Amino acid sequence: MIVAPPRKKILLVDDEAAIVQSLRYNLERSGYSVTAAGDGRSAVALAASEQPDLVILDIMLPLLDGIEACKEIRKTSSVPIIMLTAKDQEFDKVLALELGADDYVTKPFSLGEIIARVKARLRRSEVDLEQRDESITIGEITIDRSRQRLTVRGEVVALAPKEFRLLHVLMENRGRIVTRQMLLEKVWGYDFEGEHQTISVHIRWLREKIESDPNNPRHIITVRSRGYMFRE
Repeated sequence: MIVAPPRKKILLVDDEAAIVQSLRYNLERSGYSVTAAGDGRSAVALAASEQPDLVILDIMLPLLDGIEACKEIRKTSSVPIIMLTAKDQEFDKVLALELGADDYVTKPFSLGEIIARVKARLRRSEVDLEQRDESITIGEITIDRSRQRLTVRGEVVALAPKEFRLLHVLMENRGRIVTRQMLLEKVWGYDFEGEHQTISVHIRWLREKIESDPNNPRHIITVRSRGYMFRE
């Protein structure tokens, strides 16, 4: 007897009943299992208890807004998060991505667009899981994808998901220049429309966590007008 694979679980968080009803119906028609919440606090609790494969999270929520909920979820989980934003929330979109969201969709959106985004993010997660079987050690720095762990000079250092991906790309390309565009594509995704300044901010955070002297970095080197290089 052929056993069907378990359906991917999606946590849908929005306080607009019409959006929840429409999205739930279409996601379930596409083969997903859907759990819904109407506020940020419930979203954080359900993300912990249900262990979804993906979260769709509105920014404007009661009790705890979507950005704070995203931050709380990211403390314990690297689950893909797609934010729902309004057209006039440009600052919120950038902030949400920097805090750990993987993508955003602007309201009003087409159902086809959001289903496509969900499928793309889940495929990418599966690829990431398949590749998490190696660790890289350079000097006193070891990054382990299978455990999602970074150790620096023998100490475990906590990284946000985007920081972890960024450092891994730099370390696996050690000694080679990695352009800003390549980092945007590999870490944030081909459809990311953010500014290169986002990379600079994350590079600064990484230097503060791994460099002995962040103002005079030994490992993460800026190559003017081109990108960055990880040096041993």
